[in-house]
Amino acid sequence: MELIFTTQDVANTRFAISPLWEVVASVRVVKNPAAHSLLRPWAEQVSRRLRDVDWRLLSDLVPVPTPYIPGFVCPPPATSVPDLEVELAAMRALTDDLTDLPDTRHTRALLADPERGLERLSEEIRNYWAAAIEPYWARIGALLEGDVLYRARTLAGHGLRQMLADLDPGVSWEGERLRLPSVHCTGERPLRGMGLLLVPSVFTWPRVFSVTAPPYQPTVRYPPRGLATLWEHAEVEPPQALAAVLGRTRARLLAELDQPASTRELAQRTGLTEPGANQHLTALRKAGLCSAHRTGRFVLYARTAVAETLLRQDARA
Repeated sequence: MELIFTTQDVANTRFAISPLWEVVASVRVVKNPAAHSLLRPWAEQVSRRLRDVDWRLLSDLVPVPTPYIPGFVCPPPATSVPDLEVELAAMRALTDDLTDLPDTRHTRALLADPERGLERLSEEIRNYWAAAIEPYWARIGALLEGDVLYRARTLAGHGLRQMLADLDPGVSWEGERLRLPSVHCTGERPLRGMGLLLVPSVFTWPRVFSVTAPPYQPTVRYPPRGLATLWEHAEVEPPQALAAVLGRTRARLLAELDQPASTRELAQRTGLTEPGANQHLTALRKAGLCSAHRTGRFVLYARTAVAETLLRQDARA
């Protein structure tokens, strides 16, 4: 497929991060982890927590294999960094766009009562987000924001052509056309003066997804740089500078939270008792350095964006 640029399209090209798209794209991974080797560690961690979550309508709307996802499920975001509720409100407004749905009992109920069905879908997405995405969002968000900064520097230093051609090995630029790898869509697609919206996405891997049909802004969702290391976990030592401020035990706990974990898991890794680990985690949470996410029987702790920044700065120092 080829996207055709005009001068106006170049001027309107922008970036955005989409929490809603991460939810939708991740459904493919949970339903078929064998096809997503880089994301399989995440899928194995969240699959048991999702047993307590009702996400049947969401699952039906994202079939596997995935030739097409209905556009109303994840409309391209209107702002650069929307939160999930903003995107859900935009989705619920699309009651007239319920087309090309898979034929299931749950999608038929959605078509029979769109307003109620979209409220149900919103609630399923909120619960899925809490169980599967939110505990990891600090790491995911940092990776996505880092990719946007890298692309912006490439654009400033080398121009739009190189920035776009660098999105994915299957993407190329020729003349005024951006060529995208696509099995299901062919031919030329003018951008209609709306420009191109570029959305880095962890759970898009290994594909590039595109939106070209009106009324949405043409959109390309692509895997960010550094994805291969996102789920790696290695034995870590607490950063020395941070340990001098927080104490070695609390700095070690923060370092161990490179992936969300329960109190029991952290106690086993660090040699603490569960009550001792819980006491330190409570102090870190009150200081805004970690967050607690309850899903059914599970409580997971995760680093906040503030903690991620502190650890990156400590590593650079």
